[in-house]
Amino acid sequence: MDFLNRVISFQDIGMLLPLVTLSILAGVVLGVISGLIGPMIHARDMSFGVHGCAELSFAGAAIALYFGQPVVVGGILGSVVAAAILAFLGAKAQQRNSAIAVMLPFGLGVGVLFLSLYRGRSSNSFGLLTGQIVAVDDAQLASLVILAAVVALVLVPTWRPMWFASVDASVARARGVPVRSLNLVFMLCLGLVVAMCVQLIGSLLVMSLLITPTAAAVRVVVRPLYVTLLSMLFAVAAMTIGIVLSLSPGLPISPYVTTVSFAIYLVCLVIGAARDQLGWGRQQTAVARA
Repeated sequence: MDFLNRVISFQDIGMLLPLVTLSILAGVVLGVISGLIGPMIHARDMSFGVHGCAELSFAGAAIALYFGQPVVVGGILGSVVAAAILAFLGAKAQQRNSAIAVMLPFGLGVGVLFLSLYRGRSSNSFGLLTGQIVAVDDAQLASLVILAAVVALVLVPTWRPMWFASVDASVARARGVPVRSLNLVFMLCLGLVVAMCVQLIGSLLVMSLLITPTAAAVRVVVRPLYVTLLSMLFAVAAMTIGIVLSLSPGLPISPYVTTVSFAIYLVCLVIGAARDQLGWGRQQTAVARA
């Protein structure tokens, strides 16, 4: 009982909420952009790739922290480098997974090395692993909004051809869709989104926003548009509820975000199983319909 009281508490929640307004806004922005790109990650079977980008983003941020440079810039550079490598070397699933398996331990090792050499505040280094969204300021929120806007301005106009290329690259290429160019654009957008996630929820937990909401959405809906909208809703809910739940106990936000996201997934899993049992079944291949 004492454990539950320490983990779940709403004492003074009304006084604490105004202090994290910027964090909640950042969570909403991050949830929307994560939900937007999540279904394409799912369609491309790139869940492992997200983790690979996150580790190199973590390495870049750790290097920047050690040299006293902006952590955001270092994280973006590391993530974009990883995305570019995957875009050029990951034409086949086997090659892609091999490249990720090489990058992942390398990025984590480099990041741990520079964090060990760093002599500043321990909270700064710990935040790269588990996030520090409660410390969002005006400058961080502005940079997050700008990056999210850039990604949205790229993904929204190219959504249909990019989705086509994600679901069936061979057919899309036969119909004249510039698959290779779209793959590169997608990977660069993924790198930016991963870098944003690493700055706010840490490199270890990016999948709770980029993978889990979409995995939950495809359990209950089929059409790509509905999957995308529901992924956004789930990601925003995980972020905002996680922030609110973490306030009064004064604990890191990351466990709350991951727990809420996982709870949403379990609910959708049960709903999907019930639909199948009742004969309403969904054909997973129908997800390819635009």
